[in-house]
Amino acid sequence: MTINSIDFQERTVGKDLYEYQHDAIEKIFEEIEIHPDHINLLFQLPTGGGKTVIFSEFARRYIKQYQKKVLVLTHRIELCRQTSDMLNEFEVKNKIISSKVKELPDEDDYHCFVAMVETLKNRFRDEAIELKNLGLIIIDEAHYNAFRKLFKYFENHIILGVTATPMSSNNKYPMKEYYNELIMGHSIQELINRRFLSKANYYSYNVRLGALRIGSNGDYTVESSERLYSNELMQEKLLHAYFEHSKGKKTLIFNNGINTSLEVERTFRMAGYPVRHLDHSCTDVERRDILKWFKETPDAILTSVSILTTGFDEPSIETIIINRATRSLTLYHQMIGRGSRVLPNKSEFNIIDLGNNIHRFGLWHEFVNWREIFKYPEQFVDNIRSDDEIERDFIYVMPDEIKKKFALSEDITIDIKKEHQKAIELGFKSNRVMELSMLQHAKMCAENSDGDIDEAFKLIELLDEDIDDRIRRYSYCIAKGTDNYLQWLKEDYLTKLRINTRKKVMELLQA
Repeated sequence: MTINSIDFQERTVGKDLYEYQHDAIEKIFEEIEIHPDHINLLFQLPTGGGKTVIFSEFARRYIKQYQKKVLVLTHRIELCRQTSDMLNEFEVKNKIISSKVKELPDEDDYHCFVAMVETLKNRFRDEAIELKNLGLIIIDEAHYNAFRKLFKYFENHIILGVTATPMSSNNKYPMKEYYNELIMGHSIQELINRRFLSKANYYSYNVRLGALRIGSNGDYTVESSERLYSNELMQEKLLHAYFEHSKGKKTLIFNNGINTSLEVERTFRMAGYPVRHLDHSCTDVERRDILKWFKETPDAILTSVSILTTGFDEPSIETIIINRATRSLTLYHQMIGRGSRVLPNKSEFNIIDLGNNIHRFGLWHEFVNWREIFKYPEQFVDNIRSDDEIERDFIYVMPDEIKKKFALSEDITIDIKKEHQKAIELGFKSNRVMELSMLQHAKMCAENSDGDIDEAFKLIELLDEDIDDRIRRYSYCIAKGTDNYLQWLKEDYLTKLRINTRKKVMELLQA
């Protein structure tokens, strides 16, 4: 059977497209009509906007109009299956070229093929598959640079890359070198306004990222992330953030390391919450079981690693927790996009950021000039805010529950920068400001301990984040902030704080 003998009827099944999806298809066709034989187009639409629906309907119309076949490329087998199912809904007869498919004796029976990039590369290399009368190649999640391996085979075809973030996953291979034009779909804010995406509520917790290291791929290494996010303090911060803003809500947690995710699972399980862990080492059976549990459990918590950023759609997610830092704008949008789907009873979702990502990239719904990033990706990467710059802007605000513990103290704050300048102007040593800060803390602990030294020492523990913040601000004043120096400074501070707290408690008892 040849493609010309297939009777293309008007579609009677499948999904109804929204106006903005029809508009996107028309824009793509306009470009192809100008360049009917060959052009590499890149189409951008936010996660949740229905890219698979759009390119499935586009494939159907292209086959009918040009009487040529279509090839859809993905980077994961799960995406192959999902794409094939969607094409079937649009009555596009297709076949998956999986690792088990060595040849295509039935090639003429299909007018669309779906394949993973590595599988197809191997078949082309072995000359086992030819794909005759091929006109259009659709590349899903086109920002993955692995697809560039196949471009040499399609120099005389139409290529349509589809992505939410037109920025290569590898800075060495910018997308502008592989695509001629970028077609922009609707923005996140436009889709929110039209109620196609949920509105986000943002909750950001300041995290010191000085211990993180940047790897050769330009993002933070798994090893350094594991050390930071697996420690007890970060686990406590995560649990506190969940309790404050997501307790009882279906929650998806993203981590940068399997050990961290397993530790998250242990932490939440010990706290009595329903939680499960998922990573790439789980079998297909385990994955299906876990995702089924997650779907059916209203207050489920799923902690994951590098597996649910693409090809995963669970609209009932109410909270996304980014329990990691990333320098990838693409990954930032992919993670948040998992919670942006709308439902009849869901128009909002929560984003809890524990990696300073909101400070680094801005709010998820805010305008991103993708066209500028597409043209000048190097400039965008160079201008990403550094962790030091972000942390300099942090303003520590003592939580209300801790403030209540120091209700008997009139003054619980100090302007470190101002006091440091004053000390220098008066001829004192720069560390005078740390002495003043420590004495204020000692006074606070003594005044609110009811004359009990043990209680006063417990209050010192509540001041840990406030102490860290004051020491950090002092380090900026003296331009000295090595990890060893800050650690020594805190140990010295705490030693003096305990001594002076004890003295002040005794003075109050004697007064």
